[in-house]
Amino acid sequence: MSASEWKKRFEEEWSLHGAPLPDTVDWKTVYEAKPLGRNLLKNPSPHGVSKDVPPPEPDLPQVPDRGPPRFEPEGSFSGWTTSTETLPYDTSSIPPGAVGQAGRYSWFSMEQVVDLKAEGLWDELLDEFQPEIVIQDWYEESQLHDKIYELHVKLLGADKSTVIAEHSVQPTEDRSQYSHNWKEVSHVFSGYGPGVRYVHFLHRLKNMFLNGFHQTIFSGSSVIVKPTKSSS
Repeated sequence: MSASEWKKRFEEEWSLHGAPLPDTVDWKTVYEAKPLGRNLLKNPSPHGVSKDVPPPEPDLPQVPDRGPPRFEPEGSFSGWTTSTETLPYDTSSIPPGAVGQAGRYSWFSMEQVVDLKAEGLWDELLDEFQPEIVIQDWYEESQLHDKIYELHVKLLGADKSTVIAEHSVQPTEDRSQYSHNWKEVSHVFSGYGPGVRYVHFLHRLKNMFLNGFHQTIFSGSSVIVKPTKSSS
């Protein structure tokens, strides 16, 4: 097909009414990339679990693990940049002198940077039309601590350092009654202004070592650009 035919095909499929569709864009590449409505994060569920079924019950060891403490979860984290922050012993809820009974906590951080243009979006769409950028994540109620999850998302300019818009979530868990489900975190970026070229997605989940490794897992992370004009 010709360039104009690819452009028409893309326009008809996504109904981008009012969106700039310049002839300088390679519409065949854009059409085949399918940048709209697709999850742009790589490896969104590295723990191999789905948010559509209840999170697995923790596997409690029959014999306490007396070896060196472990702070990183198992999983295939390709596509993510990971890091671990080991926290001091939490002795707030145990008697003095009983440090050996305290859990050793750690934050496990996972982040990705999505290059919106590399995924098929074009300058005029991002700067003038400003489609909605929808963030979604699901984390497990692990009951490990009052603070077990954080999400930090930034919309960045072409230099990858200029922050055009950002959103953070740092919930406090209600542990007064036992619950072990997935919890959804979501946000819609709209009316964010021109210049956005990257999305920096970072979340942190808390783990604990106490006679074995106990983790907080996540599933279904997503960054989706919707074929919908944002509000100004």
